[in-house]
Amino acid sequence: MQDPVFEIKEEKISNDGSRFIISPLEQGYGDTLGNSLRRVLLTSLPGAAITSVKIAGVRHQFTSLKGMKEDIVEFVLNLKKVSLSYDGDKPVKASLSVKTAGEVKAKDIKVPANVKISNPELVLATLNKGAKLEADIEIESGAGYSPSEERRTGTVGLIPLDASFSPIIRVNYKVEETRVGRFTNFDKLSLDVWTNGTIKAKDALMSSAKILVATFNQIVSPKKVVKNEEKPKIDPLGPVGKLSVEEIGLPTRVANALVKAGYETVEDLVAAKKEDLVKVRNLGEKSIKIISVALAEKGVKFQLS
Repeated sequence: MQDPVFEIKEEKISNDGSRFIISPLEQGYGDTLGNSLRRVLLTSLPGAAITSVKIAGVRHQFTSLKGMKEDIVEFVLNLKKVSLSYDGDKPVKASLSVKTAGEVKAKDIKVPANVKISNPELVLATLNKGAKLEADIEIESGAGYSPSEERRTGTVGLIPLDASFSPIIRVNYKVEETRVGRFTNFDKLSLDVWTNGTIKAKDALMSSAKILVATFNQIVSPKKVVKNEEKPKIDPLGPVGKLSVEEIGLPTRVANALVKAGYETVEDLVAAKKEDLVKVRNLGEKSIKIISVALAEKGVKFQLS
């Protein structure tokens, strides 16, 4: 089979969307290319997203902020819609501080110089007169989708967000027959790509093609795979260890005393020494027994040395 020769034409269909007409392709290659490019475009391109937020005066997301029209869940959902450009390896901090009535927009987020917001007019919240909204935000780069469960720390007030790093909003493709001379058994691929504004559709298509080429090159000229013999680390507590002391059914007095002393999660409690806990103000032997019972109900054995 000879090396394929075909044309690629771009037609703009919106500010952040393009249609790519790829033809003529050998019969069957329209679906082969269309499906492969679509999958890579949606799952493998790098991007950036807000991964956590800590709002002043808010302990968890299932609550509200005085003077803000939206509840915290709505505010968090709006934060997830912020389109960001950032290609650094480490997480970076951003902040939001608004003390005037009216709409709070994405452009009000103060970001580092190497971070750009592509939809600055996105409305995040609406404040009434006298209200204020202050938040610390963390931004990360990545690819694909990352659920919030991967970033739970147990820190009181820190709200992890589901993060969709992909700069691609939607991809559709269609394959039609096309004529080359007197032959009609060739394919014409129409590939529609919409981005979130942080990348041009053409650049996204090129990056996806390069990823596919690199993958196929491993078949043509395979590199030796280095096996990692390290045993996976086992977390004996599992998800329970990340729960805050306020989430395990302790009396408010006991939970507050633990938090003030620096014991914020189940992991902290399990690692604590008895002589340290009994020294905590407002705690005593009776409180230690209450903590032990609460942990036992979560399946955690609490033995103090």
